[in-house]
Amino acid sequence: MATAPYGVRLLVGAAVTAVEETRKLPHTILMYPMTVASQVASIVIHLQQNLADLVNKGDETLETLFPPKDEQAAWATFDEDDADSSAPSTDGDRRTEGRFALYSTGEPETTGSDEPSTGKQASAATDTPAIVTEMDYESLTLAQLRARLPSLSVDDLEALLAYEGATRSRAPFQTLLANRITRANAK
Repeated sequence: MATAPYGVRLLVGAAVTAVEETRKLPHTILMYPMTVASQVASIVIHLQQNLADLVNKGDETLETLFPPKDEQAAWATFDEDDADSSAPSTDGDRRTEGRFALYSTGEPETTGSDEPSTGKQASAATDTPAIVTEMDYESLTLAQLRARLPSLSVDDLEALLAYEGATRSRAPFQTLLANRITRANAK
């Protein structure tokens, strides 16, 4: 079988393509507004990315020409500034439950008569384990306690858990200590 000349094949291919596109025309017309909208959104996103790149290059250039000063704003305070006190400052408004427990110092809530709201606090103060005073457990936040757990023995962890249960009974602290005891015993 002999092949048709190149020009004939080209014309037949163009005719078939025209027929196929004519059949797709109703569907294409319906999809055209959506296609235009997505192309416009794509152009806007690319424009925003290009502008952000230009701003970043401008920042880098200005930073090399005019290096930033190492001054600290008067209102900004950092942990390094309080080098003289090892415990973070306590805010009466801080929360000690739920998602805020990580940042709390665990100060007991007080009633109007300056006594702790839990009756367990006063009775447990007489038999405080040595590890509690040694590591200043009362002023630790959950994050600070988590950082110190690997250096503690199982006996110390159990003493802390018992002390927490007898005093404040903060669920996040008890869970953290109980999980660490379980992991330490599994080793």
